[in-house]
Amino acid sequence: MKGFFYYIYFMLTSKKRLDKAYKTAKVIEFNNSSKFILFSDCHRGDNSFADDFANNRNIYFHALKHYYKNGFDYCEVGDGDELWENLYFKSIFEAHQNVYLLMKQFYTEKRLHLIWGNHDMVYKNPHFVKKYLSTYFDEKTGENVELFKDITYHEGIILKNIDTQQELFLTHGHQADWWNYLFWKWSRFMVRVLWKPLNVMGIADPTSPAKNYKELIKIERRIKKWITNNNNLITIVGHTHRPRFPKPGEIAFFNDGSCVHPRSITGIEIENGKIALIKWQISTKEDGTLQIIRTILEGPQNLIDYKTV
Repeated sequence: MKGFFYYIYFMLTSKKRLDKAYKTAKVIEFNNSSKFILFSDCHRGDNSFADDFANNRNIYFHALKHYYKNGFDYCEVGDGDELWENLYFKSIFEAHQNVYLLMKQFYTEKRLHLIWGNHDMVYKNPHFVKKYLSTYFDEKTGENVELFKDITYHEGIILKNIDTQQELFLTHGHQADWWNYLFWKWSRFMVRVLWKPLNVMGIADPTSPAKNYKELIKIERRIKKWITNNNNLITIVGHTHRPRFPKPGEIAFFNDGSCVHPRSITGIEIENGKIALIKWQISTKEDGTLQIIRTILEGPQNLIDYKTV
């Protein structure tokens, strides 16, 4: 009985956090000619041995360039920057400057939409964002140059189809992970002091749902419960790093995966009124040279097929 009440308590608090993320979400209207690419959990670091993003940075940059050239909006669904292991954004920017300058091009054209997750939860503070992300120091000119001036991070984003009125709710998903939402500062401290040096030796952080299967299942269960209580609202998250793509008629729970899979990145594309789970990876040609290729893992599936009930 005690375990039952414990479960109900955390289900209710997860509900409140997800409700808040939905009610305060930024609304972006779209139609069937709109194009979005969703990536999350890039965990961009300082290019040290602990930087999980470094292995896939060339794949990610090539993919993002492809989406920029083809007119996609970029939605980053949390944990873009690794600000638990790293103290300052400056060291991350210097390690992956080409990525941020490409993101700046998206931002300049109003095609960049950012959500904060638990590893970059400091971005929910607009003063922090303004102080560290507005400009960067250009060593060539010796001056500060605009980067993401006046940018705003969100806890959630609602993509709303102006023709069908269908909504897609985007949020990081750590709202269903009470420890990494409520006690993220303690988790950050533990990562910096203990798990970062151990990570270099190959020992994973057990508090991370991406490394703890039992915790991952609990988090997914809480999010699914919230979705069913909200008329099967299409909900797209990250956080657990596990890609999810339901069939029509199932609980509309999507996960875009992460950009720190071994030798590949996954994401979700929305185009022509359809949704697809995709992967970018390095492949070998017949002549032995390497190329970066895009593979469709699931879909494309018509969004309208995921009708609310």
